[in-house]
Amino acid sequence: MAEITEIPTGIHHFERIGAHTHIRGLGLDDNLKAVKIKDGMVGQEKAREAAGLVVQMIREGKLSGKTVILAGPPGTGKTAIAIAISKELGPNVPFIQMSGSEIYSSERKKTEILIEAMRKCIGVEIHEMRKVYEGEVTHLEMRTAPHPYNPYQRVPESVRLTLKTAKQEKTIEAGASIAQQIISQGITEGCVIQIDAETGRVVNLGLSMESEKGKLYELDTREKIPRPPGDVLKEKEFVYTLTLDDLDKIQARNRLGGGFFSLLFGSGETKEISSEVRASVDEMVKKMVDEGKAFIHPGVLFIDDSHLLDLEAFSFLGRALESELVPIIILATNRGITTIRGTDIKSPMGFPLDLLDRAVIIATHKYDADSVREILKIRAGEEKIDVSSDALERLTEIGINSSLRYAVQLLSLSAQNAKYVKRKNITIEDIERVKSLFMDVSQAIEHLRKYEMEMLNY
Repeated sequence: MAEITEIPTGIHHFERIGAHTHIRGLGLDDNLKAVKIKDGMVGQEKAREAAGLVVQMIREGKLSGKTVILAGPPGTGKTAIAIAISKELGPNVPFIQMSGSEIYSSERKKTEILIEAMRKCIGVEIHEMRKVYEGEVTHLEMRTAPHPYNPYQRVPESVRLTLKTAKQEKTIEAGASIAQQIISQGITEGCVIQIDAETGRVVNLGLSMESEKGKLYELDTREKIPRPPGDVLKEKEFVYTLTLDDLDKIQARNRLGGGFFSLLFGSGETKEISSEVRASVDEMVKKMVDEGKAFIHPGVLFIDDSHLLDLEAFSFLGRALESELVPIIILATNRGITTIRGTDIKSPMGFPLDLLDRAVIIATHKYDADSVREILKIRAGEEKIDVSSDALERLTEIGINSSLRYAVQLLSLSAQNAKYVKRKNITIEDIERVKSLFMDVSQAIEHLRKYEMEMLNY
């Protein structure tokens, strides 16, 4: 008999706390006015209210041809606002985050990387009615035949199975492809299965609770489900969500498959998808939407450090904004007047003026002391850290004089130091110790200047 050990409740799971896991939305009231502390957002009231208006325009389909630019100093919540916008749009809205430097690759064109990211941000919710055979397998008879190339080996030729529901019982006979699927999925009597009447695709849903095996096996890796209601042959609605990029790859594989080359060598993934494939996918999606079989969920493409994009990339984005199937593009930058990459032209934020003209620009500002304090409280709660009141005030002071990010880093490091010395909460001693060990940006600059002559400068 196998040795089985019951796992006690209260087991600790590994959990990673991200920088923005606490964001739930923009934190606005019914009048689109920002609440000081709500949904994980603190401060930046004007920026959040502006983002709230943007969300309303997106829901009403009135942001076409525009992009959103978040401009402000480092550590002022630009990424948090972009994530909050996607949260406000709904749980099924795709959110893709990338840096402006990610478009540069030796293997793929910049525009190809951008268009793939954009199409990953557009979800297509497909509703499909299909005829399926569904029920518990009460009888299974497999027929085999000699292998066409090896007479000493037998292969499945057909299968006869009886499916039972709460209402009906029906016996069906199926060919070799369905028989092979039944063998490969380990389907036996007592399993509840679905067979697509058109494609022949077999899905093993689990073990029937009413079957003999379901009652006999107390421990089983298969999921136990009730016997299906209704008729064995029925029409069911299937709902699944794909992105345009998923549909592009499926269409590209279908076009590559079936040829002599793919028969011999197989058809691998293509690094780039042709414009003809994407155009055919767009037409197919538009047709399904017109027929009421699909719904479009435009997502959010957030490009951080977007001043790293060059003129070619900006031109592509400007043209893409005018197409019908385009996500909400949010660009974030912390640059002032700087050179547009790839040119010697200086421009605000390093963006071309024609792109700035068609953008709605949201400004973020440095946090005040109250906002820094509340953000540190939220981060402490997320990381399950106890902080004494005087330690919290010291971290707030550091966040104002240095940066919020540096204060958040010291919070986590101080918690580790307190844990090492077996203290339950963070004290000023913990903060001062880690502050003496880790430099902020200004201290790092002074350190480099001190040893400038001894360091490489080329």
